Amino acid sequence: MTHIPYDEFSYFDENREEWGLDVPVPPVTRVSYPVDGTRSLSALRWGNDDPAMVLVHGGAQNAHTYDTVAIALQMPLLAVDLPGHGHSDPSPYGLSAPRHHGRDLADVVAALGRPLPLVGMSLGGLTSIVAASLVPEFISHLVLIDITPGITQSKAKHITDFVNGPKTFASLDELLERTIQFNPTRSVSSLRRGILHNALQRDDGSWIWRHQQHDAATLTPEPTGDLWETLERVPLPITLIRGMAKGSVVDDADVHELQRRRSDARIIEVPNAGHSVQGDAPLVLADLLRGFVSR
Repeated sequence: MTHIPYDEFSYFDENREEWGLDVPVPPVTRVSYPVDGTRSLSALRWGNDDPAMVLVHGGAQNAHTYDTVAIALQMPLLAVDLPGHGHSDPSPYGLSAPRHHGRDLADVVAALGRPLPLVGMSLGGLTSIVAASLVPEFISHLVLIDITPGITQSKAKHITDFVNGPKTFASLDELLERTIQFNPTRSVSSLRRGILHNALQRDDGSWIWRHQQHDAATLTPEPTGDLWETLERVPLPITLIRGMAKGSVVDDADVHELQRRRSDARIIEVPNAGHSVQGDAPLVLADLLRGFVSR
């Protein structure tokens, strides 16, 4: 049985090399923000200055999903771990509770003290819609990455099939093999790096996903409700960055509904990206996000 050491700050040069980034890795620290008086959300703070943007990952991911994007941007950022994900404390309402996660995220955004672009992918996007409805004065622009309130179980089946797989894996190789099967277009090195950020090796040598430490809710979450109505009322500019390749969970009907409810919404299509735009096309995403800060 071999135990594999893990240092979350030791892989950034791999991100640079894989994407040909001839820029330095900004300073990165792990920070935490109190929420609801009993828990805290963990985050990666990129750069030494006050963050210029807040990034929120999808379900069963963590803040490191934006590493390449953050290196490419070369600006101060905050990448947040959702409750029960990454290094954040679990929520008593479970892993997928956008209404409750949104309140936690609103606490973090408000703590930063000034309006910033809020960027949310997948579950992080739904959570960001709720946060934006609660503290719009601390958000300058709401950016959704390949997600709308039109998400359904059938649209996300390829994702939930992967997430709801085996609870434990005998080895890192076994976990990597399954991950490759569900992500055939991604490099093996990037998938291995992602696993090391997103999984834990237990004392017996087996592996589990980090979020599976906190898989059970102890309180019943509020129904998600109609997030279309919530999004319609958010008093902020809204942009949808849509992956156009296989794997996206946004369809034309979702785009039409967004445009019907928010005629001011901007739609940006990324041709060579699926659901995980930050993984499939991180440099394209970085260029797009840079524009929201420059505004």
